[in-house]
Amino acid sequence: MINEQIRDKEVRVIGPDGEQIGVMSSKEAYFKAKDAGLDLVKISPNAKPPVCKIVDYGKYRYEQARRAKEAKKKQRTVETKEIRLSPNIDTNDLNTKVNQARKFLEKGNKIKVSLRFRGREMAHKDVGREILDSFFEQLKDVSSVDKPAKMEGRSMVMFLSATK
Repeated sequence: MINEQIRDKEVRVIGPDGEQIGVMSSKEAYFKAKDAGLDLVKISPNAKPPVCKIVDYGKYRYEQARRAKEAKKKQRTVETKEIRLSPNIDTNDLNTKVNQARKFLEKGNKIKVSLRFRGREMAHKDVGREILDSFFEQLKDVSSVDKPAKMEGRSMVMFLSATK
């Protein structure tokens, strides 16, 4: 809210230099801002009494937008990368997948390791669990298990995340 939109009886006013002017009626504060050639902006509406500041509103909005953009730049979204294995994977292929997973973990991503069973492979779920365990064993230094290996339909799934 700015200028005439502020309808509170009393407001705490902060000057353009950041000094406290004091508590006064909103009309009186509005006239002080107008005399300075600036706007009266309500900064903290939930305070008792509400806090208003005498500032150039255009400059104030620009500063807020810049701060928001800066905060957005610093936040990072964590992606979940999937690595697919099969029960009859060879050791070298497994090592290649482990190295790829290590790269993902170093970037801060989470990993979904899924091992798909086809046909008669469903009879050997213990082999699949051993493969997932050896996969995690090789990544133990850089990862931790979020969700342990669990059957979901025809595939066994395990979630890993990077340790800090």
